[in-house]
Amino acid sequence: MDRHQAQSIPALYGISAARIEPVDSGLINRTFLVTGAGGQRHILQWVNPTFTAAVNTDIEAITAHISGHGLLTPRLLRTAAGELCVPASEGHWRMLTWIDGHTVHRATSDHLAREAGRMLGRFHAAVADFAQPFQSRRAGVHDSALHFRHLRETLAKRADHPRFPSVAGLGEDILGFATALPALPSLPDRVVHGDPKISNFLFESGTDRALCMVDLDTVSRMPLPLELGDALRSWCNLAGEDSRTAEFSCTRFGAALQGYASSASHLLSAPEVLALIPATLLIYVELAARFCADALNEDYFAWDAARYSCHSEHSEIRAAGQLDAAKAMARLNAELQPQVAAAFPAAMSP
Repeated sequence: MDRHQAQSIPALYGISAARIEPVDSGLINRTFLVTGAGGQRHILQWVNPTFTAAVNTDIEAITAHISGHGLLTPRLLRTAAGELCVPASEGHWRMLTWIDGHTVHRATSDHLAREAGRMLGRFHAAVADFAQPFQSRRAGVHDSALHFRHLRETLAKRADHPRFPSVAGLGEDILGFATALPALPSLPDRVVHGDPKISNFLFESGTDRALCMVDLDTVSRMPLPLELGDALRSWCNLAGEDSRTAEFSCTRFGAALQGYASSASHLLSAPEVLALIPATLLIYVELAARFCADALNEDYFAWDAARYSCHSEHSEIRAAGQLDAAKAMARLNAELQPQVAAAFPAAMSP
C-alpha cells in the first residue's frame, strides 16, 4: 500500500481533504478518516488485493438492500467519473460515508455482546430476502478441511523456517484437536456478513448501543451457525486474539445469544440451533490453523511490529490463543447447552 497515494484519492471524489488520519484497522485492509476543509468527514480505505474491485458492486447492492429495510449502514461514494473505487498498484481505494460512533477490539461486557448479537440478528433478518448473486466470491471461506490440509502441507514444506520447532508442535496440537471435533450436519446457505468479529460493529458513544455492521467485503452465503460461531468465538474470549491463553465466558455467550434471539430467533431451525456450539468450536480451531500456517508462511495476516519481534511470532501467539479458547469452550459444554436452550426455547422444544 502506498500511503502517499492516499493523499490524492479524495480529490477524485470531489473532496478537498484538509486532513487524512489512519484509524484502527482490521487485519487485511487499511482505513483512514478524511476530514474535509468544511469539517465533513468520510472514510477512505485501501482494500487488500485479496478482494477484487467486484466486491464493491456487492457492497453497493447489499447496503442498498439493508438500508431499504431501515438499517443504518456505511454507503460507498462514487468518484467524479462515476466509479465505485480507484485502482492502485496493489489492491484499490474506495471512499464511504462516515457514521459517528466507535469500534472495540474486545467485547468487554455482556452488554456489548448482547448489543452485537441484536445487531447481527437484525442484519441477518434484513438480508434474508436478498436474492442477487454475489459478483465477488472468496474460495474456501470456512472450508475447514481445506484450512487443515493447508496447515499440514505448510508443516511439511516449511521446516526451513527459523521458528519451525515451536510452531510445528502447536500445529500438530491443532490438527490433533481438529480430528476430535463433531461433524456439522448439512445446513442451508444463507446471506451472512462473513466476518462478524466485534471490531466490525459500530457502537454509539456513551451508550454502547450497536449502530451497524461495517467492513462488508466478506458478505457471502454460508450456513448461519458458521457465521454465529465466528461471532461467538470473537465475543466470548475475554483474553482477546493477541493472547496465548484464553478465557471463555459463559455469561458472554448467553448474552450474545439472547441479543441475537431478540431480533432473529425466527430465522434459525432446530438443526441450526443445535449446531451453534459445534460450529463455534470448529471456527476456533479453523482460525487457529490459519494463524499457525501464517506463522510459517508470513504472507496473509497483518501483524503488530510494536509488540512482536516478527510476523511469525504474532501469528503463532494468535494460533495458540484460538486453540486454547477452543479447549476452554469444550470444557464448558455442559454449562453452554442451557444457554442455547434459554435463547431458543421454541427450536429446542420436543
